[in-house]
Amino acid sequence: MVSNLKKTIGWTLALTTLLIGGAIYYFITVSLYEPSEDLFDFPIPKKAELVKENEHAVIYDWSSASEENGIPFGYKLVIKANGWERVESSDIDASPHYSKGNHQINVLSLRKQLTLIIEK
Repeated sequence: MVSNLKKTIGWTLALTTLLIGGAIYYFITVSLYEPSEDLFDFPIPKKAELVKENEHAVIYDWSSASEENGIPFGYKLVIKANGWERVESSDIDASPHYSKGNHQINVLSLRKQLTLIIEK
């Protein structure tokens, strides 16, 4: 009987820790990004510095951008949390396409440079 109680308490604590840790990670990650009105509320890293923009694309200097690793996992979570879905399976993780409603954004991640291209 005591053994079952210890297992139940152990599993409850483990699950609670996992849920709280996940919630903290999610909210910290979400706080690092803000939606851009010019890009149909596509999230932009707050630490990214605008380099150049025109009616078709916006280029940022962003230290977390990487051609080899693509965009960080936390950024992918935030994009999804903001209602954007990855629409095109690509072998190149550095250039995924996302859509929301009638809008599509191509995310090009190069070494310390993030380019957001408006496709539609």
